[in-house]
Amino acid sequence: MMRRVLLVLAGAVLLVLIAMAVVPQVFTTVDPLLADVSSRLQPPSAGHLFGTDQSGRDVFARVVYGARASLGVGVSAVIAALLVGTVLGWLIGSAPRAVDAVTMRVVDLALAVPEFLVALVVVALLGPGSGNVALAVTLAVIPIYIRYARGHTRAIAAEEHVEAARMLGLPAVTVSLRHVLPAVARRLTVLATIGIGSTILAVAGLGFLGLGAGEPAPEWGLMLAGGRNVLARAWWVTLFPGLAITLTVVCASLIGRALRDLVEREDAR
Repeated sequence: MMRRVLLVLAGAVLLVLIAMAVVPQVFTTVDPLLADVSSRLQPPSAGHLFGTDQSGRDVFARVVYGARASLGVGVSAVIAALLVGTVLGWLIGSAPRAVDAVTMRVVDLALAVPEFLVALVVVALLGPGSGNVALAVTLAVIPIYIRYARGHTRAIAAEEHVEAARMLGLPAVTVSLRHVLPAVARRLTVLATIGIGSTILAVAGLGFLGLGAGEPAPEWGLMLAGGRNVLARAWWVTLFPGLAITLTVVCASLIGRALRDLVEREDAR
């Protein structure tokens, strides 16, 4: 019962965050870029639910509009990595053993490097910006999806219903496209749901380092970086974007793990 309650709460929080990203005007009519030095560093109040930052901008409005930047970049990176990694992993898993062995050693080398470090290097080479951050995070997580897709391809190809399709005389490519690839894509979609949290965390980390969207754009990681110098006297500037990141990561992980358990139970039947 407690787990179901947590899943319902996680789903509700994610829906609210998605709504913030899609229609932020529903949640606030305040311009997140509007600065008012006379109102700087005001604590949370009825007029400013989350207070104001060092430039007098409304923190609540910036958190709401920051959902579009943080969620948009993180989700787009996951979708791109999912598509590329699924196809490449499926091709590698369907290839001859020699090709599979060589390519997977390359993938293992890529996996030996931490994801955030790969993303950091890519952004350092390409330059800061939301588009470059999305590309960097995508390149960093693609090897993970390749490995999972390759493993699932090998496992599903050995299942009885796939062997039966081959015995009916269907071409190997047709069998793989019809029976193997859809099953692999379904399982990796669940993995992607879990991975959304880590990619959003990576996007926020790059923004915190000043490699993502630049000022005065509302972005959660950038807001964290801006509030660290006034943390002792204006805790709200850092607290609320930090809570937004934490809630997104935790809720996405809870939903993703629940979906994974559901798919595993279905596969076991």
